[in-house]
Amino acid sequence: NYLGEDPNSTDPAVIDKAAALLKTIRPHISNFHSSQYIDSMAKGSTCLVVGWSGDVIQARDRADEAQNGVKIAYSIPKEGAPLWFDMLAIPKDAKHVDNAHAFINYLLEPQVAANNTNFVSYPNANLKSTELINKDITGDPTIYPPPEVRAKLFTFAIIPPEVDRQYTRIWTQLKTGR
Repeated sequence: NYLGEDPNSTDPAVIDKAAALLKTIRPHISNFHSSQYIDSMAKGSTCLVVGWSGDVIQARDRADEAQNGVKIAYSIPKEGAPLWFDMLAIPKDAKHVDNAHAFINYLLEPQVAANNTNFVSYPNANLKSTELINKDITGDPTIYPPPEVRAKLFTFAIIPPEVDRQYTRIWTQLKTGR
C-alpha cells in the first residue's frame, strides 16, 4: 500500500519496486528475527520493529513492569497493514477428532478467549468474550482498532510458486545485505 500498489500483486515489476525501496533502508536494519525483538525492545536495545501487535504490547508491558524508562508505542501505518490471525485446523487423518473438537470448543468459550487475550494482549474475534476482557485492552485502539483503521487492513493472498521464489530471493538478499 505504501507504494500505491496492491500488496497482493504478483507482477514482478511491482515486487521489484518494493524490493528496491526495502534495499534503501537495509543499512539501518540490525537484525531479522521473529521473536527476539520482544525482549530487546523491552530492554531498550532495539528502537523500531515491524512486528505483531501482541508482541509489541507484551514488550511495552515488560518495559513498564521493569520500570526501566523504556517507552514503547505500537501503531498501524496510515496506509494500512497486513491483518494476521491464528487459526486451528484438524488434520484429516487425526486419530482423536472428538478431542480436537472439544479443545477447539474450549478455546472458543468466552471466558477462555478473554483469558487468552488478557494474557497475551492479542485481540480475539469472539464477541461474547469482549465484556470479559480487561478494559485497558479493549479500549486500546492499537489492539482493537476502530473501523476506519480496520478498513485499511488486508490479508495476503496465496501466491504462485514463481512469486514465492521471487520473494525468497529478495528476502535472502535483504537479510544478507546484498
